[in-house]
Amino acid sequence: MTTEIARISLSAGAVETVMVDGEPHVVFRPAVEAIGLDYSSQLRKLRERSWANRRDIPTVAEDGKTRQMVAVDIRTFLMWLATVNENKVAESARPTLVAYQRETTTAVEEYWTRGGAINPAASVEQVADLRQRLDGVERARLAQERLSAMGVAKQFGLVNSSYVEAMARTELARMNGEEPDIDPADITITCDEFLTERGVTGKDLRSARVKLGTTVASLYRARYGQAPQKIKRPINGVHRDVAVYTHRDIDLFETAWGELARHYDVQTAIGGAA
Repeated sequence: MTTEIARISLSAGAVETVMVDGEPHVVFRPAVEAIGLDYSSQLRKLRERSWANRRDIPTVAEDGKTRQMVAVDIRTFLMWLATVNENKVAESARPTLVAYQRETTTAVEEYWTRGGAINPAASVEQVADLRQRLDGVERARLAQERLSAMGVAKQFGLVNSSYVEAMARTELARMNGEEPDIDPADITITCDEFLTERGVTGKDLRSARVKLGTTVASLYRARYGQAPQKIKRPINGVHRDVAVYTHRDIDLFETAWGELARHYDVQTAIGGAA
């Protein structure tokens, strides 16, 4: 199997590239000789480097003949350029090499001290891709923190297994920028959400929230031997600790709603949504 060479023009000359397993690789010999270095000695040095990734591949040259040539991936090529002795390259190539090496050291320094480096010449598409990747990193960090907190909560018996599994699936999906694929029974629900689904609003919601919440929590403790877990939810513009359940316990809500209908004038005060 042969691979065709494609020349990519740069601001100072060009490099010959090939695609290997879907990844771009630089044909090493012409790149070395273009800056006036001895190919054999540079290849020998490359073979001694643990970070170097090279491939011997059959390529179709411009004369149509097939030859075995060494190709290196982009990471290897850039690392090799950064380690070339500027005093041993052709004088015409020296300014470009020195400028590249200085820019590389700046990028590496910013990577370790500032968390990353951005090329001022980056295209709009590249900047958009960086933003997307940074968003992914932030999602992963937040998800990791939440997963860790849930693990601690489960260890001390503050949450049940179904809730932890549902939240874990949700956080792992968000970490990858995807919608969570969870069992509908594991979807969370609060008393407010239950009441809102039944059309309870305004002061009726505030009144029914307490009565429904007390009954559901009591039924939950009777079933599991522990209080329901709580999360922060906005209530009247203020984030408060709110008991949260999953749809696996929706029967507790239905039972509590029945109790509320019997002991409270639901038809009048809540609008008759029994």
